[in-house]
Amino acid sequence: MRRSAQQGFTLLEMLVALAVFSLAALALIRLQGVTLHTAADLDSKAMAQIVARNLMVEVQTDPAPPSLGNEEGEVDNGGRRWHWSREVKATDDRRLLQINLTVDGQVGSSPVVLSFLRATP
Repeated sequence: MRRSAQQGFTLLEMLVALAVFSLAALALIRLQGVTLHTAADLDSKAMAQIVARNLMVEVQTDPAPPSLGNEEGEVDNGGRRWHWSREVKATDDRRLLQINLTVDGQVGSSPVVLSFLRATP
């Protein structure tokens, strides 16, 4: 009597296949986490840019020029509280002021910096 050859995978082959699959699954889960973190950071960065541009428009449209020096404040926008700081410096041309505006929104993310010139009346 002959034994027919068994068909299928051995236990060792199944364990190796499961280990390879597990490594691939863990890599995909980690990639998804990085992607979600990056998307949230981009969303925060985009909102911070909008806040910085809104503050720039306020400075540009105010009839009185801002005073020289540093100023800080907070503003609510997009359901969040944003911290901003503004540095106003004189330029070589007395008709222009250089304004550096920095907006921080989230701990751990880099701030948005916007520099522009404003004419003095």
